[in-house]
Formats: sequence, C-alpha cells, structure tokens
Amino acid sequence: MCGRFTLAIEPEELQAEFQIPDLPAEWHQRYNIAPTQSVAAILDANQRDIEFLHWGLVPSWAKYMSVGIRMINARAESLTEKPSFRSAFSKRRCLILTDGYYEWKKNIKGPSTPYRFTLKTGKPFAFAGLWESWRNPEGGELKSCTIITCAANKIVLPIHDRMPVMLLREKYWFWLEETNPEELKSFLIPFPSELMNATQVGRIVNNVKIDTQECTLPVVQ
Repeated sequence: MCGRFTLAIEPEELQAEFQIPDLPAEWHQRYNIAPTQSVAAILDANQRDIEFLHWGLVPSWAKYMSVGIRMINARAESLTEKPSFRSAFSKRRCLILTDGYYEWKKNIKGPSTPYRFTLKTGKPFAFAGLWESWRNPEGGELKSCTIITCAANKIVLPIHDRMPVMLLREKYWFWLEETNPEELKSFLIPFPSELMNATQVGRIVNNVKIDTQECTLPVVQ
C-alpha cells in the first residue's frame, strides 16, 4: 500500500523532470504527505500543469465526502471490477508527483520501523493515479485521487507485500493518453528494484502533524 509520501525535491528539478512550465503559487516542499491532504498531480499530458487533489478518491456518485478515506489506494488487480475505480481507470488517470514514499516494517516486538523508498538517482517520479470530480450538496467541486498499488518488488517485500505503482519515466505521458485497457494494465507492475533505495528513517514520521526535513533523515546504525 501507500499511506505516506514526500515531495521535497527542489522546484527546478521537479519542473525539469516533468517539463512543467510554472509551479503554482501554493506549491511548497512536503516531507510527510498524509491521506486527506492535498497532493500535486498532473491530469493533462499536453498542458502539464500541476493541480492539487484531495488524497482519498470520492466517486462522483458518492453521497458523502468521507468515503474517500477508504480509497487512498486502489489495487491494480481489480481496477476494472470495482465500481469506485472502473470509470476513472477508463477516463481519468493522473500522475501523482513524488520523490519518495514511506512504509513500515512490522516487528515481533516493539513498534514498527519506518523506511523511505526513493530512486537511486534521487530524482522525482510519479505514482500511477486515478482522479474523480465530486460535487457536494452546496454545489462545490472536489477533485480527489487515489494511488494504484501492485505486488511488492524485491527491495520492498521485506518491509511490505504491496507497493505503489511507480511509473517509468518513458511511461508518464502514455499513462495519461493511452486508451487501450490492456496496454494500460501492462504499466501496473512492480518498479525495478535495482533502481531503488530503501532507507530506515526515524519514528518522527509517524506523527502526521510533523512535516519537516527531519522525517526523511536516515537512522544512523
């Protein structure tokens, strides 16, 4: 699964990687992004503008916004079967921007140990995401998203059996523009483990109220 991630890269690096013309005024570095918060995403392969989406997908037909808390992740294996994700998989895919994510290893004794997974290059990358537009009873619009997950690769598996779908750079824009469902499904596979790093970080990241660089600092063994 994916329940916490970062976007702490320098703005120039983010713009270069995704060919983003301008960053929105509200963009700032994030070290501990949590569900129900706003996440940076790209919805259109041509304009490549960043939009901020509510993390926790709220289907257009939902009665209440609160259903989104149960839909921060969507399993790749069942996207075309679940009514909550089927339409978005067909028509509303997005890139969710990040430079690393956290996962916790359960221990036989004591609290779980947090790890941060990044690319060996240190560059930002994108999760495969889905988005929806929902209108509340007052008529206001909420754009929300979910992160697709798949089976873990070799570097993640000792920590957790699931991982977010991390798209290869050459797949970014195809993910937004492709229309063939079978081709799209071929993107939803574990990222090559040899391209990733796993770093143990401090338990300060457990506190969602703390969003500072200290969350990403390696634990000195």
